[in-house]
Amino acid sequence: MKQFRFKKLDAFAAGQSSGNPAGMIAVDSFADITPEEMQQIARELRGFVTEVGFVCRVGTDQIALRYFSAEREVPFCGHATIAILYDLFANDPDLRKLPAIHVDTTTSSLTAENRVATEDAVFISAPNPVSGRQDIAGTSIAAALGINPADISTSLPTAKINAGLETLIVPFTTLRSTLTVLPDQDRLRRFCEDHAIDIVTIFTGETARFDAAWRSRVFAPRFGYLEDPATGSGNAALGHYLLQQGLWEGETLIIEQNGERDDPNIVKLMARGGGNGGLQIFVGGGAVSRVEGWYLLHQPGS
Repeated sequence: MKQFRFKKLDAFAAGQSSGNPAGMIAVDSFADITPEEMQQIARELRGFVTEVGFVCRVGTDQIALRYFSAEREVPFCGHATIAILYDLFANDPDLRKLPAIHVDTTTSSLTAENRVATEDAVFISAPNPVSGRQDIAGTSIAAALGINPADISTSLPTAKINAGLETLIVPFTTLRSTLTVLPDQDRLRRFCEDHAIDIVTIFTGETARFDAAWRSRVFAPRFGYLEDPATGSGNAALGHYLLQQGLWEGETLIIEQNGERDDPNIVKLMARGGGNGGLQIFVGGGAVSRVEGWYLLHQPGS
């Protein structure tokens, strides 16, 4: 039997909202755990957390992360990254004093800014976006989501943007129409598989909080669950979309996310000049630690 340090962290929780649960497994080296064992842990935690982040300290100011859902390895998980980095900055005496650290995933190298003391948040740079061709008919999108096609806004386009995950961005007309979406999970999963989409982000400019700029919801049936209640990658893709459509200039803004009208989770976005002349998007938020202890991994014969 193997044992690992474990925490359950709720990312982006605010007020009465429950955030988005992520598991954190800390290892001294990735040689101590196999991908099959990571997948086993994530599968055993199905329903308790949405993804599990496996974190390893690889330098004074550098960590490495891998992510697994109950179904498969995930190339990037924003909410798990926010939750884990927030917990490390808040509790690790060596990291607490650093203004920023580097984060390596299997697909990208990111920067995490420590603003726990000043803003009760950590900000992570989102992967550079890749925009793809979007030729899916609105009627097909509406059928997959189980909605009236009239709920999809015609004043803004739908779009495909990859900011860590292949994301379909769908603008909605009203807050009410956004909150009442309840897709069939199997139908939406087949739609996503057929169109090589990882997640679907729907959004509207009508919000419940006066200080929020947008309301979003993110559906991720390919990862073994219907809805992601608070997410980094889905909102990072939305941020790039807003920049492309001229709806945002990069100032810090608040996105409220989930299907609860008055108790949304809170995700922050900001953008500033990147090395390639464009704007680099940062996703920000905090986390609440709910469970802490040791994870006992039973192996065959143990």
